[in-house]
Amino acid sequence: MAGGLYDIAEPGESQVKAPCPPGMTSRAIGIDLGTTNSLVAIVRDGKPEALRDGGGDALLPSAVRYRADGPPVVGRRALAEAAAHPVDTLISVKRFMGRGPKDAETTRRFTPYRFASEEGPVVRFAVAGPGGGREVTPIEASAEILKALKARAEEELDGPLDGAVITVPAYFDDAQRQATKDAGRLAGLEVLRLLNEPTAAALAYGLDKRSEGTFAVFDLGGGTFDISILKLTGGVFEVKSTGGDTALGGDDFDRALAELLVKKDAAVEAIPPRALLATARRLKERLTTEARVEDEIAGHRLAVTREELDAAIRPIIERTGPVCRRALKDAGLTAAQLDGVILVGGATRTPAVRAYVEELFGRAPLGDIDPDQVVALGAAVQADLLAGAPREDVLLLDVIPLSLGLELMGGVVEKIIHRNSTIPCGARQTFTTYADNQTGFDLHVVQGERETVDQCRSLAKFQLKGIPPMAAGMARLEVTFLVDADGILQVAAREETTGIEASVRVKPSYGLTEEQIEQMLVDSYEYAEEDLKRRMLAEARVEAERILAALTGALAVDGGLLSADERAAIDGVAAGLRAAVAGEEHRAIRERIEALDLATKTFAERRMNRDIAEAIAGQRVELVEKTVEHAKGTAEHEARAAASQPESHPQHEDR
Repeated sequence: MAGGLYDIAEPGESQVKAPCPPGMTSRAIGIDLGTTNSLVAIVRDGKPEALRDGGGDALLPSAVRYRADGPPVVGRRALAEAAAHPVDTLISVKRFMGRGPKDAETTRRFTPYRFASEEGPVVRFAVAGPGGGREVTPIEASAEILKALKARAEEELDGPLDGAVITVPAYFDDAQRQATKDAGRLAGLEVLRLLNEPTAAALAYGLDKRSEGTFAVFDLGGGTFDISILKLTGGVFEVKSTGGDTALGGDDFDRALAELLVKKDAAVEAIPPRALLATARRLKERLTTEARVEDEIAGHRLAVTREELDAAIRPIIERTGPVCRRALKDAGLTAAQLDGVILVGGATRTPAVRAYVEELFGRAPLGDIDPDQVVALGAAVQADLLAGAPREDVLLLDVIPLSLGLELMGGVVEKIIHRNSTIPCGARQTFTTYADNQTGFDLHVVQGERETVDQCRSLAKFQLKGIPPMAAGMARLEVTFLVDADGILQVAAREETTGIEASVRVKPSYGLTEEQIEQMLVDSYEYAEEDLKRRMLAEARVEAERILAALTGALAVDGGLLSADERAAIDGVAAGLRAAVAGEEHRAIRERIEALDLATKTFAERRMNRDIAEAIAGQRVELVEKTVEHAKGTAEHEARAAASQPESHPQHEDR
């Protein structure tokens, strides 16, 4: 009897995938994981649509309330219970994604959270939990929001999902992107891709309007700001440049209005921070359509006008200006060359924001697609494409926001992948050893635009060990940087002569601080000349120290080949080089290096002649000729190798 093969399923599981609902090509979803509100969308009948809850609302408040007597509550109910349970209700946790306890975000005024510790790599909130208190991270809180959106989608699609595309601010760094991806996995989602929010918005806008041209996407949400310049041509969405601030948004408007209320009546400051911020948010939203509003606050009836709100938030709005101008400059464009400005994010509903955008770009912005939904709609289109939907009218070309590089000797940075490179992308570069008998490399991966490591952000460190001892410059270390479609970096290193390899998936423990993000690009322009001088000085010092070390070794072995006067002359020039190394002028070091090269030329010739004489002593003439020819060939080969050898040396470890 022939045997058969059978699938074994757990009770309640089906091995047959349920068909997609009518009008659907896949069960993939797009999620906008927002600071204030989150959404989930699907593609039905070729068009993206946001999914709504039982009450008909597409927006899910990004709020999670932890309880001592049950599982967390998410969304509108959590928001309603926040006033009674302020420290156990987490709101706007996106601003803490990928951050450490000592980042500026944790010390802002009116921050109502109870932080579990000021130490450690990630923020932890102390909240209620069964059997007592518990600690949760922003990743865990975000996962609860994602679970609620996942449940909404599964109910709508009547079955399991094919995967999800989750959007992130374009200026989220590696840590913040990885934290978002981890939250998705924790929620039980297969994360198909992380998609930059402005790109998602342009995708939804471009497909909906069938528009072509160059657009600025001005994305101001509850907690983050992004600006991207995109070119839409024949279904190809190419990101030309990007910029932003991951700690700037509508939440800052709420704080500014709260400060204004305190100035109007000092008694207001006694109100719990969560309640005060909620009141400020309510007044801000009313002032979107009204010129003057009143509310009962701390037993006092206070009035606020739109003019007062505009004045309070103007400095915050103006922080978007330099970022937008840099993005235009990076794209090689002026505001007049744009075909439109697309508004994204709930904070762009504020009249003062729209007025500033028009002032900044010299044209009225486009806001005819719901700015709260447009990101989720674009994410749904991308998810549908990744899940295999038969669509050939769109191609996304996104970019990385900050350069990625490696630390070299002297603390200088060698940029491997430059900012605004289209992702996915990769680059490879070969380095060599700095010291004799070096048996390992310490590789330090950094991110930023400055020329020295101390002015950039450290991403990861790893080691390549086990290299056989060789003379300096003989080892060949090939380093490969690969950035995937999510903007997450992987670095691999391989020593070519031995084949020894090491790699690291860059997953830093915390993100850039607000100040670092805001200043990183500004500083790269402002200090460009100073940074270049520092780099040239560091490189000159490294070369000088290598030459002096080699000279010291040669004199210790063959100093007898020199007369006392010759030795004194070389020592004098070497002392001059050491003095130049201690100084701050790279040109002086280069001049002393050339002087030392000239002073030691006779010494080098005597050493070479001595070595050749020892090699040919007692040999026949024909063998001598072969030896000399071999020596010449070797010298020529080494000269060619030296000429092609990069002047870069990763940090080394001596064993």
